[in-house]
Amino acid sequence: MAEARRRGPVLDRPTWIAARRQTAAVGRRGRKWIAPEGNLYATLVFAPDCSAAQAALYSFVASYSLYATLLAYVDSPATIALKWPNDVLVGGGKVAGILLESDGTAGQVTRLAVGIGVNLNHAPDPAGLEPGALPPARVAGSGDPIDPLEFLAFLAEHFAVQARFFRTHGFGPLRGAWLDRAARLGDTITARLPGEDVTGRFETVDMNGCLVLQTARGSRSIAAADVFFQERRCP
Repeated sequence: MAEARRRGPVLDRPTWIAARRQTAAVGRRGRKWIAPEGNLYATLVFAPDCSAAQAALYSFVASYSLYATLLAYVDSPATIALKWPNDVLVGGGKVAGILLESDGTAGQVTRLAVGIGVNLNHAPDPAGLEPGALPPARVAGSGDPIDPLEFLAFLAEHFAVQARFFRTHGFGPLRGAWLDRAARLGDTITARLPGEDVTGRFETVDMNGCLVLQTARGSRSIAAADVFFQERRCP
């Protein structure tokens, strides 16, 4: 992402920037994590020429593109799930995260950087996770290691297709496809906002990309939050 900020102003076409490893990796809210060689660390920089609200929806383009890419690497497609707002899960564990950064003027985004990290061959130590966070997972099983650049080639192709479809048809079809693969849809979850936790039934994602929870006080639309799942109990 730092390299994307540096190079962004002079790039004249959509460009992927990848690192074999990172020494100062950060995620949402400036959180740090360990980024060893063997996983995917990549950022797409491009000019979306759209509003800030529209640009934010590219997180759904990215997560659905990751889903489509993972189908070639995961034995059981049903274990892949999309977690609002920007994570991808396999077998209930987090394998990928997405981070958006943008620049613009007068309400229009002139540069968007879509950062994507995928635990291909290594999963970080769960000891440093905050309470309630999902455990990390990796894509590779007991077979051969996954080549990050090969994975990126497939991901870039899927992203280009999904982005073109999104620009042509709008958010509606993508939203429907995303919801079909949404983690814990219909379950009770907790959205952690600054200074407030909101718990309710995960009802949907609206046409603005906001999480909609049905709470004891009625429906609540949430634009940004960290989401935590409640432990499922066996019958």
